[in-house]
Order: sequence, then C-alpha cells, then structure tokens
Amino acid sequence: MPRAELSSGIELEYETFGDPSDPTLLLVCGYTSQMSGWDPALCEQFVAQGLHVVRYDNRDVGLSSKVSGSAKPMKVLAAMMAGQAPPEVPYTLSHMAADGIGLLDHLGIDRAHIAGVSMGGMIVQTMAIEHPDRVASLTSVMSSTGEPRVGAPTKEAREALLAPPPSDRQAFIDASTRSAVWASKKHVDLDAIRERAAADFDRMFYPQGAVRQLAAIYASGDRTDALGDLDVPTLVIHGRDDTLITPSGGEATAALIDGSKLLVLADMGHDLPQPLWPVFAEAIGGHIRTTR
Repeated sequence: MPRAELSSGIELEYETFGDPSDPTLLLVCGYTSQMSGWDPALCEQFVAQGLHVVRYDNRDVGLSSKVSGSAKPMKVLAAMMAGQAPPEVPYTLSHMAADGIGLLDHLGIDRAHIAGVSMGGMIVQTMAIEHPDRVASLTSVMSSTGEPRVGAPTKEAREALLAPPPSDRQAFIDASTRSAVWASKKHVDLDAIRERAAADFDRMFYPQGAVRQLAAIYASGDRTDALGDLDVPTLVIHGRDDTLITPSGGEATAALIDGSKLLVLADMGHDLPQPLWPVFAEAIGGHIRTTR
C-alpha cells in the first residue's frame, strides 16, 4: 500500500478506492483501530455513492509512524476534571488532525468530506475546527464533544476498553470478544470480531500506542465552544446501543453545531456492523450530495 511522508516527519500508511476525480471522502479511524476499521467492502459502498475514498492508519497504530514518549492518560484525565493544566503528552488530537490534512496535501486534495468514528470523530471535529478551509462536510460517528460528563461510558465498557491486550496471538483473538459489551445487540458477530482481531494482530500488534492515543484524547480537552462556532455541513450518527460513548455524546455534538443533522440508529452500538453498511453509505452519501 502507498505511504505518505508528511512535513512533520510522520509517515501514514493509506489506501484509496474509486475515481480520484470524484469528491473525496477521508475516513478516520478510532482509538487503537487500524484502517481495517473501515472495511474495504464498506469503502466500496461509499464509492458506489460517487465518492473517491481514502482510509489510513493514524499515527501510533497499524503501519503508520510510531511515536516515542511516555504518557499517563489517567493523570491527564484527573487534571482536566480538576480544571488543572494536564501533564505534557507526546501529541494531541490537533497533531492527529494535522496528520489527516497532511495526507490531503500529499494527495493534492484541496478540500475533502471527512468522516470519523469514535476517536476518529474527535479528530475530524478538530480538523473542521482548525482547518475549516479544507473541509467540505463533516460526519461524526459514535463520538463526543470532549466534555468528560457527556457520552460517558458504562463501567463495564470502560473496564473492557482499558484492559491490557494479551501479547499471545490466540489470547489476543479470544480477548477481542470483550468488545461485545459495547457492540450492537442485534448485529453482534463474535466470529467476525475474532477474524478482524486475527487479521489486525498479524498486520501489526502495537499496544504501546494505546496510552499515547488515550492521553491525546484527554489532553485535547473540551471542544464545546469551538463546535458551537463551526460553520460546516455536519451529520452526526450514533447508536442507541452504544455503551462506550453513550448516545448523549452524539446528541450533544449535534446540538452544538448549527444546522447539523442527527441520525440515531436503534440497532447500532459502538461498532459498524455489516447489516448497517447500506444505511451508513446512503446517509453519508446523501449528506455529501446536499453540500455540492
């Protein structure tokens, strides 16, 4: 797959689908998720909507650059909750947003439609806030505003998220089903979860990036005021079954952005289940068509 070397020194592994002359949809992955989080078959459904699709590995995950430096995300969160300055972190969501903009530069794309899931939703929100001239439309999926009391996870979901991943391949695959706690109740597929885990482990097992990505989320703080100032066509998608970023996260995001559309799906959790791919493709494709 191609690789983009950014002016910052970060290198991003990426893949494109469709005709580059069509409007570009940049897809941004969530916390610790490799680009496979946007399944190729789903990307092809976006292509069928008349879009040129770009997906990539964020820094510190998959085959993109790994970043040195230690991070203590729980200390960062405690400082933010107390209204104190957080400890220094290796990077923030602003750096991750700049990575995505740098990839557009590499591809010669002036403006793109951007969509992100979970942490990726936070990254695309930051792109729209900090690089508004590069953003044609925004889609924030199962994400939140950065306000810690909005979209808070359930105890079970938080524990599953923060549990250290086993380094043994089979144990890693078996442990991947912990994500069922936040998955779509109707569409959860444990075999598919295990298959994805096996493929991701074989492609790149790099748990060291997780603490830095989590620290970046916490250190970036609350985007409430900045989201309220956004002037970009916005679609917010969230699932009623989501226990990792509960629905209030999406509802608050949509409430802040003037003119945004909120799509709440009854059979969606904190995942992109295959039976809902046509819904995602049509919703995002339709949203983009209204901005042309």
